[in-house]
Amino acid sequence: MTMLSPLAWAVIEGRAGDPFAYLGLHREDGRNVVRAFLPEARKVSVLQDDRATELPRIHDAGLFAGPVPSSNADYRLRAEYDGGIAEFHDAYRFPPLLGDMDLYLLGEGRHLELYEKLGAHPRRIDGVDGVAFAVYAPNAQRVSVVGDFNFWDGRRHQMRVRGQGYWEIFVPGAKAGDHYKYEIRGHDGQMQPLKSDPVGFAARLRPDTSSVVFDISKLPQIAPAPKGINDRDQPISIYEVHLGSWRKRDGHHWLNYRELAEQLPSYAKDMGFTHIEMLPVSEHPFDGSWGYQPTGLFAPTSRFGSPGDFAHLVDACHRAGLGVILDWVPGHFPDDAHGLANFTGHPVYEHADPRQGRHLDWGTLIYNYGRVEVTNFLLANALFWLDLYGVDGLRVDAVASMLYLDYSRPQDGWVPNRHGGRENLDAIDLLQRTNREVFGKFPAATTIAEESTAWPGVSRPVDYGGLGFGYKWNMGWMHDTLQYMKRDPIHRRHHHGEIGFGLHYAFSENFVLPLSHDEVVHGKGSILGKMPGDEWQRFANLRVYYAMMFGHPGKKLLFMGDEIAQQREWNHDDVVDWMGLADPKKRGVQNLVRDLNRLYRDLPALHRKDCEADGFAWLVGDDAQNSVFVWLRKGGENELCVLALNMTPQVLRGYRFAVPKGGKWRESLNTDSHVYGGSNVGNSGGVVAQEEDGRFMLTLDLPPLSGLFLVPGE
Repeated sequence: MTMLSPLAWAVIEGRAGDPFAYLGLHREDGRNVVRAFLPEARKVSVLQDDRATELPRIHDAGLFAGPVPSSNADYRLRAEYDGGIAEFHDAYRFPPLLGDMDLYLLGEGRHLELYEKLGAHPRRIDGVDGVAFAVYAPNAQRVSVVGDFNFWDGRRHQMRVRGQGYWEIFVPGAKAGDHYKYEIRGHDGQMQPLKSDPVGFAARLRPDTSSVVFDISKLPQIAPAPKGINDRDQPISIYEVHLGSWRKRDGHHWLNYRELAEQLPSYAKDMGFTHIEMLPVSEHPFDGSWGYQPTGLFAPTSRFGSPGDFAHLVDACHRAGLGVILDWVPGHFPDDAHGLANFTGHPVYEHADPRQGRHLDWGTLIYNYGRVEVTNFLLANALFWLDLYGVDGLRVDAVASMLYLDYSRPQDGWVPNRHGGRENLDAIDLLQRTNREVFGKFPAATTIAEESTAWPGVSRPVDYGGLGFGYKWNMGWMHDTLQYMKRDPIHRRHHHGEIGFGLHYAFSENFVLPLSHDEVVHGKGSILGKMPGDEWQRFANLRVYYAMMFGHPGKKLLFMGDEIAQQREWNHDDVVDWMGLADPKKRGVQNLVRDLNRLYRDLPALHRKDCEADGFAWLVGDDAQNSVFVWLRKGGENELCVLALNMTPQVLRGYRFAVPKGGKWRESLNTDSHVYGGSNVGNSGGVVAQEEDGRFMLTLDLPPLSGLFLVPGE
């Protein structure tokens, strides 16, 4: 055997940072030399210029090297194995994949389209079809791509390192649909579990954890959403959906993306919603996480089909006139061995210090927001869904857990910031930067924060000191109003402020009023199940609660099943109780939600100034004795709507209050209508406001546990 150089030994032993420096075609000592490392090959020849040149074996591990007559880089290798003969292009004869500008931007953390370079991309280079692979794995001793194209043998396609830890290789003959992972030897020489691609665009169905080569350039064109659909002065009513349990084929099997495209948009449109919000669709290994513990941030989950199928679902939503919002999870990730955790044998994406790097409540890992490569990864991922899949907004999960270093930690279990405070300055910077880039590059899109504290300026622009979100979930409204509705009506007079309190801060942010999945799981019961009283009262309470929600300032969100008064709480393994619609009372609630959405959409008074204080005025706010609330919603000039709420099961006859305009006030919606399952007490379609002492007075009969919407005019 030939005396081998240290670089040759590094290739054989799988620890070469740049195998291209040794393998492939080189000009040395006035000769053209080809070297190939093909374990288990018995014989290797170079096919060049219509001539075959056999390469001597120089090491039994499968290292072949020898002179060839030509410097022509357009050559192939022929390898003889015990099982036959294979001819293929040499991966080590192709040029680098990442350009200098790519490496510069990656090093700076400013490569906003890194998904165009990292991951797996089918390409043609020098007339040869294959796949370009690139992955971030700093401080690794060696990285190889393994997959269907190389017998999952990490010796065969050892990658070269570029810049600050980016590894790349072009594999001729690899193709879309191939399964692959990365084999990583850490800086200490220890082999890591095979890793899925952090920027993989598709994945195998669990329990398989392989990435799948997918050509993102082949994604279909997606129709745009209606213009202005996310604007503050537009109606925004969101239908929140868990794709796996909305409906099922035969009651047992998931609908795929294309089946969902046929059913979900048409249903949401018929119900009057303006947006569909999907619980996280990024690939995740555990069904019970509902997608909130993702391992493949760039891959729509394979549970329901291919990336192209998911694009078809987004397109169908847009064609139905609906916006699409995705739940996005930049706050944490699971510690599954195939994922981002301990990526190179030491923390890459997470903090090394568990006081900063592990969520105690969820057993998950926290991104290291102080590492520019990690924040670049997350920022590019946010833009990826808006760019390639045309989604219209991102609802950012668990923002509070990102903002506070001491979030759900014991007193001595966290690390202060550089000023000694509890604010996570790096996470704040990421959120501000993400919002700045989203609105800068996709001005029609929006972002929504699930932020459960009183952090100031969540939806204030970054330039004015805010986090820069488009909207914020109003968790205080949800908590206070549900607390009120759970009470027996006889006690509500003592808790009148639970409805009114939220209106003191209702315009401090651009709020969304959420009745989300979090309120109907983990023993909390359904929204209907929270309502007190006998069966009639429970349904009436639910109807008046929905009326209060749709008449309250703020955009709206209902989780699937809430719109049909589902009795049981949500179970991700089950399905929405569509059979329950055989009950007329549940059909009545569904009819009510449909009509509330219509009213909210059609009356500018109910949506144009959702986020502005001059769009709201109390008419009766202090009648705790009768548990009555009456307020005025205003849009533009002469765009008025009155909402009167009776939170008791008693009919209140002749209830009087002043309104800003005389003449006829039409009863646009009455939740006590028999159409909705009510007792049909009302005001014969409307009443006339009579002038008394310079004021216009309305006299109404308020039905039991009801909401009345009244607008001026015939």
